[in-house]
Amino acid sequence: MGHITQLAMVVLIGLFTTSSSILGAVIGLYAPLSRRILACILAFAAGSLISALAIDLAFKGAMDLHHHGYKSFAAWEFVASGFALGAVIYYITSLYLERKGAAIKRPMRFKEYALALKHEKTKELVGLLSQCDLLRHLPADAIEHILPKVRQRRLQSGEILFHAGDPSNALFIIAHGWVEVVADSYDHADGSGSSLAKLGPGSVFGEMGLISGGDRTATVRTAEGADLLEIGLEDFNELIAADQQMADAVQRLSHERAITNLSAGGANPQTWAKLAMHNLEHISHGEKDKMLREAGQGAGMAIVLGNILDTIPGCLVIGASYNGFANLSLTLMFGMFLGGIPEAAVSAAMLTKAGYKPKMIFALWSTVLIAGMIAAAVGKEFISSESQIAVFFEAIAGGAVLALVSHAMIPEAIHEGGSLVVLPTVAGFLFSLFLAMSAAFV
Repeated sequence: MGHITQLAMVVLIGLFTTSSSILGAVIGLYAPLSRRILACILAFAAGSLISALAIDLAFKGAMDLHHHGYKSFAAWEFVASGFALGAVIYYITSLYLERKGAAIKRPMRFKEYALALKHEKTKELVGLLSQCDLLRHLPADAIEHILPKVRQRRLQSGEILFHAGDPSNALFIIAHGWVEVVADSYDHADGSGSSLAKLGPGSVFGEMGLISGGDRTATVRTAEGADLLEIGLEDFNELIAADQQMADAVQRLSHERAITNLSAGGANPQTWAKLAMHNLEHISHGEKDKMLREAGQGAGMAIVLGNILDTIPGCLVIGASYNGFANLSLTLMFGMFLGGIPEAAVSAAMLTKAGYKPKMIFALWSTVLIAGMIAAAVGKEFISSESQIAVFFEAIAGGAVLALVSHAMIPEAIHEGGSLVVLPTVAGFLFSLFLAMSAAFV
């Protein structure tokens, strides 16, 4: 078989191996299967790939090195370094692409992305809330109920927030800028009375009014403008009504002795903030859908590159190992083909929720076919040999595939199918082992 013919065959093999992604997209869009069934298929594919990588790639590469004079440990060290490098490259690249939006194509990865984004967005807010003695005496696990009640308010230069004698209907936390507390009276209704205090970022004022119910005792104004966080009396009362722990905490604070303890500082702000952040581990359906739509905007290129990243390593190995159908890595092909179905099916459903149309979804997954054909051809043209360099590059590709299995395939399978997926994972491993032994024992 001529070189051009072999190259053409490798391209077709790459096309066939990755064509399952289009099949999966069709299933996800038009004929959705049970999530548990898809999870079991994905687990079976993961087990098959693990078997293929261990036997068809790692062990075979080590034996090739042994034929070049390598001792067992030296051969292992050579192959292991390639696998490790490939895993690191895949891991770093995938994390970068997920932060750019590629995480939306996998439910489990998107959940981690959404939680990290939620923590990043709320870290400063929680830190500011921890400065409020009143809130800090409430349970830190109440943070999920508190955050939706927090409003941002912008004071313009010279603006008066409230006057002495006004109802105490909110507490305020200064996020940025400064405010001045002044003594107000009928003679200084414009807020031009004598200054009592100047408050900066992190300062809290107005919280005692939520407990005592009394009127404001001073006027607050800003000379240069300020950004405030505001929790209104009605919102705070709703929080108390919905949470008995919070109601009990406020009841204690309303007692004169509790007020005295409050002035002493109460719980450590850093400790309260740390506990509060630990309680932000839940993503509501509303938050998830909103983040999904936001992440999907402009994420097309990241998804394309993510698909290519998942495709190239395996197809490189398939192309590199092809010297005819007799030594074709059927186990690796089988694992990649089978794994592409549930991954594309679940991804299509996620992308639909993110606002992508079917035509765009098929366009995104078609990049897998193109990448698979090119990668298989490159593997055949530049890696296909039994040289030490070829073994090392195959090991790098194998490490990337193994990282894909552990980073995405198995976690997604467990997320969707639960503990049941351990059985198809082992079944996939044993099936690939059978194929490899059948070929070796001829």
